[in-house]
Amino acid sequence: MRHYSVEDFHGKVDSLYRLVLLASRRANQIARTESRPLIATHSRKATVIALEEILDGKVSYTTGDSDEEDYIE
Repeated sequence: MRHYSVEDFHGKVDSLYRLVLLASRRANQIARTESRPLIATHSRKATVIALEEILDGKVSYTTGDSDEEDYIE
């Protein structure tokens, strides 16, 4: 099993907090029976699969900054 560090995700996610949120939400999706991983992996753990998907660029996120700017204008 590969060990991941925060440096592995540099450039993929802007903060450790966002990485935890993104990985936990994706792991919850993977844990459901109707969902399948987006990558081929040897791991059976949803959290590891979620982190691998983030590293491969298969999972991304958006922020609500543009929505707030549109609302203010």
